[in-house]
Amino acid sequence: MADKTTEKTEKKKTSLKEWIREGGLFIIFSYVVTFLKYLMLQFLPTFYHNLVGDVEWLFPGIPVNLFGVNFKLSIIGNALETAADGSYLLSSGLAFTLANLTAIVFGECVNFPLQRNITFRSHGPVGPQIAMHGIATVAVFLVMNLFTCLWNPLAGHFGVPDFLFNIVTTVVTGGVSMVIIFAVDKTIFAPGWGEKK
Repeated sequence: MADKTTEKTEKKKTSLKEWIREGGLFIIFSYVVTFLKYLMLQFLPTFYHNLVGDVEWLFPGIPVNLFGVNFKLSIIGNALETAADGSYLLSSGLAFTLANLTAIVFGECVNFPLQRNITFRSHGPVGPQIAMHGIATVAVFLVMNLFTCLWNPLAGHFGVPDFLFNIVTTVVTGGVSMVIIFAVDKTIFAPGWGEKK
């Protein structure tokens, strides 16, 4: 009886140590990737704006009024928002959507191998793991896009400075990304996942 109790205690300790190691590494790598995304969002909206100009691209574009601010709610794309002086904000429209999408894809191209190879030490089938991680990334993009549809017009209306705007955007979307991606990665990088039985 004592041996079984000791064995259960040891398994719990091992499991706890694994969760702490994986969780710690996951958070560290996620913050590094989030910082890279933040840096990218300092120049990508301007880069894409120079390519596509002031173009609105969104779906479904439902008109909403919140705190006296009119905007269009969408899960894909961003409406063009204007600043107090009437000019279009770089944090809106197709240019901002492309900037966010680029930052997310780049971030996950860095994040996936770090999490797979170092955090979870997975040797499972990489193809299905990439596919599932990709689906999770799309989910992150859709949630992030919905957030930016709310945040962008409110921040523009209330005059939130660009540096603070980018910090809030990055922290919120990074937090959503960490929760969704961790849940998926913990599953797909588990021993035996995706292997033929």
